[in-house]
Amino acid sequence: MLAQNVMHFARVLREAGLPVGPDRVMDALRALQVTGVENRDDFYWTLASVFLARREHFEVFNQAFHLFWRDPQLLHRALALRLPAGMDQGSPRDEDLAGSRVAQALAPKPRPRSEHETRTPPKVELDTTFTVSERERLQRADFDTMTVSELAQAKRMIAQLRLPIPEIRTRRLAPDARGRLVDLRATLRASLRSGADLIALRRRSPRKQHPPLVVLCDISGSMSRYSRMFLHFLHALTNDRDRVHTFVFGTRLTNITRQLRHRDVDVALSSVAQQIADWSGGTRIGACLKEFNLRWSRRVLGQNAVVLLISDGLDRDVGADLGPEMERLHKSCRRLIWMNPLLRFEGFEPRATGVRIMLPEVDAFVPAHNIDSLIDVARTLSGSLHSHAHASSLRSK
Repeated sequence: MLAQNVMHFARVLREAGLPVGPDRVMDALRALQVTGVENRDDFYWTLASVFLARREHFEVFNQAFHLFWRDPQLLHRALALRLPAGMDQGSPRDEDLAGSRVAQALAPKPRPRSEHETRTPPKVELDTTFTVSERERLQRADFDTMTVSELAQAKRMIAQLRLPIPEIRTRRLAPDARGRLVDLRATLRASLRSGADLIALRRRSPRKQHPPLVVLCDISGSMSRYSRMFLHFLHALTNDRDRVHTFVFGTRLTNITRQLRHRDVDVALSSVAQQIADWSGGTRIGACLKEFNLRWSRRVLGQNAVVLLISDGLDRDVGADLGPEMERLHKSCRRLIWMNPLLRFEGFEPRATGVRIMLPEVDAFVPAHNIDSLIDVARTLSGSLHSHAHASSLRSK
């Protein structure tokens, strides 16, 4: 009986998106023979040590464990998630949103139709004039509330996103038949080859190219629900254009540019997970920015680089060294764009100390919680002034 329950529990975890195979089930049964099942805490941590491979899977496991092994309160929350959205007037809590995948995995599967039912399906006519397509609904859905299947679709859509950063004029010159500057060296070389009496002038003009793109992504505990989707977004950017430099930070700064250059997203994110040691931990924004300005800014912020800062601004050190380092970062780049998931709330106000310190040093302040918000970043990089005006209005509060 215990073996069957553990097997069904592993199946629920697999439906919720955790990589739990038959080998994990066998290991769990062997471990339970050693630890026993008399103590609930020992039973909980035995299964957690076997079934969990990554820190970000812990919350899903915790919800699934208490639901599957009969915790009445959490079971009530999971059933509430199956109700229509209009029946609950209160705002959803974080643990309720995280449990939607578990509730979906525990929901009863539809009964397969009989042969008679499949032969004569009922004819249903729907008026889709005012309905929203599945793609549009998915683009507006919050990453935090997506189910496993929706997350898979969102990852495929993110892989197709492109950031149209406009080209800028550099001080280097390139051959141009209509250029305003005369290239004397190229003109003399051409005259020596032809030996003509009349010398055709060779011209050149300043070369245009895309500026470097530098991304600083927060992977602390408060950003754990969004950071993995952002890594898929950064993988798409790195493989779409050259001169993209990606850094992640929590309590320390880590350069993951080389890992994200792999074409296979699964291999790339696996290499990133092995490289990062402070996933879902605390946040030391000021210390990490100080390390970036000291070690990396002169290497990657040349030639009018654009910086994307992805963070919620919740600093564990309460703004230590944050103001001077943000000012230095802002002065070292062409544009500094802050992507904050907290802007998904309509009544957002910059009350946290870290947010108040960082906000005056950014050129644009944009939300980052769904696919539509990532598309809006492209408009911001193209020169939109709407997000800059929004940042200015928040600074005055």
